[in-house]
Amino acid sequence: MSKKETLIALKKAQSLISKIIEMIEEDVYCVDIMQQNLAAVGLLKASHEKLMRNHLQTCFKHAMETDDEEKKQEMIEEIIKVMRFLNK
Repeated sequence: MSKKETLIALKKAQSLISKIIEMIEEDVYCVDIMQQNLAAVGLLKASHEKLMRNHLQTCFKHAMETDDEEKKQEMIEEIIKVMRFLNK
């Protein structure tokens, strides 16, 4: 279900971004464009959260259940790296 929900959110964002591009090309009022842009950002953030949740519940969880300390550290570093991008 999570994959399906993520794809729906991303496809909605993709459609909205196409609409935003058209709005810019047609010189639509700036505030109207910004509102649509924020809606697209919201969809992308929601899809990111779904992807992160799925990763933590599957890949990350499996790595933490192993005895491979190197793999565990690698997975932790990956999460830290993604969080750094999110906070920029």
